[in-house]
Order: sequence, then C-alpha cells, then structure tokens
Amino acid sequence: MRDESLFPLFAELDSLSGVGPRLKPALARLIGGNRVWDLLLHLPERWLVRQERAHISDLEIGENACFTARVDAHFAPKNAAQPYRIRLVDETGYISLVFFRGDARWISSQLPMGQRRLISGQVESFNGERQIIHPDHICDPEHEALPPLIEPIYALSAKITQKRLHNLMEQALALIPALDEWIEEALLKAHHWPSLKSALMLLHCPQNDDQEGFNRARQRIAYDEALARELVFARARQVRQQRKAPPMPKAGAPEANFLQSLDYTPTRAQIRAAGQISADMAAPHPMRRMLQGDVGSGKTLVGAMAAIQAVEAGFQVAFMAPTEVLARQQYASLAELFTVLGYEVSVLTGRDKGKARQARLMALADGEINIICGTHALFQDTVTFKNLGLIIVDEQHRFGVMDRARLAHKAESPHILVMSATPIPRTLAQTLHGDLELSVLDEKPPGRRPVTTRIIANTRLDEIVAAVGRACARGEQAFWVCPKVDAEEEEGASAVARHRALQAQLNLDIGLVHGRIKPREKEQALEDFRACKTRILVATTVIEVGVDVPSATIMVIEEAEKFGLSQLHQLRGRVGRSDKPAFCLLVYKPPLGEMGKKRLETLRETEDGFLIAEADFKLRGAGDQLGLRQSGLPNFRVLNLARDADLLAIAHKDMRLYMEKGAGLHTPRADALIALKELMSPHIFTDAPD
Repeated sequence: MRDESLFPLFAELDSLSGVGPRLKPALARLIGGNRVWDLLLHLPERWLVRQERAHISDLEIGENACFTARVDAHFAPKNAAQPYRIRLVDETGYISLVFFRGDARWISSQLPMGQRRLISGQVESFNGERQIIHPDHICDPEHEALPPLIEPIYALSAKITQKRLHNLMEQALALIPALDEWIEEALLKAHHWPSLKSALMLLHCPQNDDQEGFNRARQRIAYDEALARELVFARARQVRQQRKAPPMPKAGAPEANFLQSLDYTPTRAQIRAAGQISADMAAPHPMRRMLQGDVGSGKTLVGAMAAIQAVEAGFQVAFMAPTEVLARQQYASLAELFTVLGYEVSVLTGRDKGKARQARLMALADGEINIICGTHALFQDTVTFKNLGLIIVDEQHRFGVMDRARLAHKAESPHILVMSATPIPRTLAQTLHGDLELSVLDEKPPGRRPVTTRIIANTRLDEIVAAVGRACARGEQAFWVCPKVDAEEEEGASAVARHRALQAQLNLDIGLVHGRIKPREKEQALEDFRACKTRILVATTVIEVGVDVPSATIMVIEEAEKFGLSQLHQLRGRVGRSDKPAFCLLVYKPPLGEMGKKRLETLRETEDGFLIAEADFKLRGAGDQLGLRQSGLPNFRVLNLARDADLLAIAHKDMRLYMEKGAGLHTPRADALIALKELMSPHIFTDAPD
C-alpha cells in the first residue's frame, strides 16, 4: 500500500532539474536507488565547518577558512611537474593558491589580476608560508552567492560533484511532504529526536555546527528503518498465521525408537529446540524457524527429529545444502541415522546424470523417497515431489532468498526450517531475524573434546610442518589454511605456495582447494580428503563451513591475525570431531598488533561461539564480523549494526507494545512508514517469509 502523500518521494530521479539520461544512471549507482527518497537517504559523511576570517594574518594552519583578498600575481608552471600558483594579498599579508595540472585559462578567468575574490579551503604551510591547494570555493563577493559556513560533504563518484549534489539535495528537500508522526511522543522526547522532515533538513541543510544534533537526527532516521523492518516482519507473520498448512502431529513412538538407537544422549538444548520445532509443525499454519547453533552443537540431529515428524505424517522432506560435498555428507549422516526407521533417504546433486538421475526423479515424484538431500538441483523445474511437507536449509546464508522460495513453491505451504552455524551476538539475533522464530543450540553434545588452541609466530614454521608430518604418520589428517590463493596477487601467505612447499618437505599426498579452481575439481579434492586419500588439505577459507572429516585433528591457520574472530572460530570447528586430541595453530606474522593480539587471545581462551561473536562485534563492528553481503543479513541504508544495536532492540520492543495496544499493522502511520521502508531497503520485502 502506498500513501499518495508520499508520492513526491517515490518520484524518479529525473524528475529533479538537471538530472538527464546521462547523469541519472551515475547518480543511481552512487545513492543505491533511482528515487528521490534514495537521494535523501544518501547522508553526509561529515560536515565541513568554515572559519570566517577578516584578514590573511588571522588564518590558522589546518583550518578550513573563508576570507577575501586581492589577486596580486600569477606564476605559471615552467614544466609539467610544477603547479600553477597564484598570490593573494591584503593589508596584513599574502597567501598562495596552488593548482596541480590546472587549466591556465580557467584559472585566469576565475582569478583575474587585481580583482577581489572570496576563497574557501584548507590552510597549509609550505616552506614557512601559507597556501591552499585547490580551494573548494572561488567566487566574486560582489556578484555571486557566498559558500555556507557549514557544508555537508557527501561520498561522490565520477560525473558528480559536491556542488551538483547540493543542488539536487535542495530540490529533494523541498519535496518532503508534511508527515504525521509515527513514533510515540514519549520516545521522541526521551531521545530528543526531531521529526523525520526536521532530521533530514538538519543533516542536509544545517544552519550551524551541531554535531550532537546531527547524531540525533541520524539516530532518528535509523530508528525509523529499524521500526519499519519490525512492521514488515510483523505483517509477514500475520499473513502467515492466516495461511493454512497441514498440521503434523508429534511422532511419539518412532521418535522414541530413533532416540534409543543413538549411542549418545541429546543435550537439553537439542531437546528444547526439537520441542519448539515440533510445536510449530503441529500447528495449522506454516513454520518459519531458524535453528542457530555453534559449530558442533548438533543441528543435524534436531533437523532429523523434525524430519521424523514430517515423514510419519505422510510427507516428504528436502534437506538443502550449498555444495555437493555437504549434500552427500548430509545424505551419509541421515541414511545412517534413519536405518532404524527404514526411511528411504536419497541424494540429488548436479553430478547425477542419465538413467540414475531419471530413476531418482521418478522415485521422488512417486513418493518412494521419504527424504532427499541435495544442492540447488532440488529446485530445478524437472524436480517434482509427491507431497513435500518440510524443507530444511543447511547453512542458510549461502542461499539467496529466491533459491529458498523456488523450493518452497514445489509444495503448498510447506514448513521451513533454516539452520545456521554463523554465531551472531544474542543481542542481535532476534531483531536481525525478525521474520523467523528462533531456536538456539547453546550446548555441545557430550564426548566432544575441546580443541587446544595455540598462538605461534611464523618464525617456527619448520617446527609446525614437522609436527603435522608426525601426526599424519599416525593416521591423522590436517587442514592448512592460507589467506591468499597465490602470492603473486599480493603479499601474504598463499595456498598455492604452501601446497608446493609442503609437497617438497613431506612425503605425503596433499590436496589443494581454493576459489579459483573449477567447482568439480574443488568437490573432488574435498571428497579425497574426506575419504583419507590425501593427508593434508591446503585451502583458503572455502573450507570454513560444513566440511566434516572426523580424522582431521590439526587446523593450521597462517597469518591468523588477518581473519575475523568468527571466521577463525568456524575454521577451528573443522577439527575436534572425534575422540582424539585436536589442535588449532594460529600462526601470525610478527610484529602482532594490539587488535590482532586481542583477537587471537580471545580465541585461545574460549570455544563458545556466542561469546566469540560478542567479542568480534566489539572489536570489528557488525559489518566486518557478520559479513553482510555474504551472510544474507540485511544491508541497512542508515542503521549501523555496531553503533545502533540498541535501536534495533528498542524497535523490537516498541513493535510488541504497538501490537498490545491494539494499534494494528494497517494504520495510515504504519502504511506510510512501510512505504518509506520499501525504498530504504527494497529487498526486505523479498526477504520476508512468503
């Protein structure tokens, strides 16, 4: 629904004067959209404060000054290496203007001899004399508008100058309609927030240097984005509650038989999460739940228990994994787990061809296959199910929204469970995944041995190589992770060079995996390592998630200081999956900076992924730690996860209060805010549950 009063903000960029077919695409790329509202959300990076000075002698080194003086002399360069210099004078002294590779005719026209000019720029010192390199403003004080004493400074791109952007922003500000306030008055007063229109005016057209006011204005807009997100999710949940899905009752006896067949006892966290999922599946509307668990917390078992409930209710289950190796690994685990129940478990990936593939597709369509594991191949048009009832997506951040939707469309209102091993601070998890109910596995199954983590300088590499060689001679395996593919691309430890060196030093079969090799070759290298055909696997971070090799007991990470904490934790989770002692060697390149030292020491002190995520969040900020583009998490327009986590929490709480008061989700205020949200982050509507 779109509020017509907001229409000026929804107008295309070329509705603004000066935006033609050549400028429009460049401007759209810069601001991340093609609407006037997108332009208004392109907030300044900083504000330039000009000091108005009466005389040249008053100018201070380092300040951005604004002053008037007379053009006294031009000094054209004698060669291409020299700058063009102009001397300006007043009764108190002189200053030079410096232009590198400047156009002599333009400079002469802007700064004619003997004329007074108003100059603005940063004052520097060169050989004891004042100068300004490339002044940002030159104008005739008698005939031209003077530059503002405070000016917003924006990120720019080719073809777009600050002056042009300021002009367009002034036009956009004039289009903002009078908007009814959607934030509770008490909240506005508590935070001293301005109205939305006032916030935008303050940021884009400030009258004075008010850094505290700028921060409050930005916070106000960030809160709008957080609240709009909550409204979108609440509407999506409301729609989902109204949709019908076949209820799947809890499978009492089969589940009991399954649990009795295990050689271990599930953790309390696993039982709790399985109960939450079971209750969702027994309800008459589609489940949308995320199972978030640390590395090795036992997510597969919980997914298997959900699968039992679906199969016993007469439905098929699809397990989707991001790679062939992981899909086949998932298949092997589930086939073994479900032996006691006699379920037909199969796998479908891009590797399956010809008659074998056709036979599998027919069995799936006829309902002979109860549980199918697979990659993107599962949602191809040729794949049909007889009665798909549950979709389980492993490593959900590796799939796009449309990938999940295409699989969901192969059934009518299937239940969906997504699983993630990417630790997210508990303070953010619920608000980031507001479209999903959340279950958390915060315990590890019994029998998991801790991984001994050591921090070692790369000056001891020979000792590390020897130790890895001895372990492999005992029948163990090792991962060796490098930050780069090839040393030729840039300085740093490379997988290609390390693979070559280890082959020369050790008489062992050694595999190599990185992002530049063909997918089939990568899958084969991982499969060879998993089958113990190779003893060491040299890799980049492509092995970060999901590769399960129980006999791998050593993880070596070169230049570990270059990795994020959560990424190091994920890599460490590839070992320690058997009853043998496991080690993670964090190899750093001296000298180790303070930030790198804190990061590695944190990893050495704890194996709790959630504590590590909290520490990573504080050390690096959410954008780096969560890897927004790669993780599937939202890339907000204004809201900054590291700086505005409290705003997300407030918006989440306010949404609940809003609902408790009976305000509803379809009021004019909510409609207006959601309409603006659509332009803030259009993808949120495709991310919302179907």
